Amino acid sequence: MLTTKQRELLLFIHTRIKEDGVSPSFDEMKDALNLASKSGIHRLITALEERGFIRRLAHRARALEVLKLPESAAPAAPPRGRQQFRPSVVGTAPMPNVPAPNSVPVLGRIAAGVPIEAIQEETDRVNAPIDLPMGEEHFALEVRGDSMIDAGILEDDIVILKRTDSAVSGDIVVALVDEKEATLKKLRKKGNSIALEAANPAYETRIFGPDRVRVQGTLVALVRRYD
Repeated sequence: MLTTKQRELLLFIHTRIKEDGVSPSFDEMKDALNLASKSGIHRLITALEERGFIRRLAHRARALEVLKLPESAAPAAPPRGRQQFRPSVVGTAPMPNVPAPNSVPVLGRIAAGVPIEAIQEETDRVNAPIDLPMGEEHFALEVRGDSMIDAGILEDDIVILKRTDSAVSGDIVVALVDEKEATLKKLRKKGNSIALEAANPAYETRIFGPDRVRVQGTLVALVRRYD
């Protein structure tokens, strides 16, 4: 039998994997269960693993698999105050090379870490996992780096973006820095400055003057391919 907290965490992980395609971060689990520290989450996950409800997948970030649910399981409640991008993930096998009405061009690679060279020319096309609004232009980029893992964006994911030169504080954007470096980050407006925030505590926030950053697009979905 599971304790109340073990059951609550199990259902929360199950719901997030169904919605996002990846398990939640330890910080998100801690906030969802209203715990004071992540050590409590570690103990709960270990207990669930020992009881055969979940297993950890080796060599993958944030990789938990739910093996079974308790009887009469109710849907897990959403975490408190969560207001961030939740990726729409498609595919458990390689995607076919069949164009679809909502296919978008892949314009090279984008760094979710240290910025790399700016957006390139079309290299491929990918089918969007959601219906894209008519009248909007979209493009896709392949992710390199791990600075956005706590937003559910992993290396080798393909992010789909709406082409726009404007964004509100909190949006995940492709930003062009000094007209030569493109990076995928969360944008924050702080007075006359623009902060580009990672979703990984290993990376520092970078702050620029407004004339050094140009928004290229805002994130709307992502595609994860499984080979």
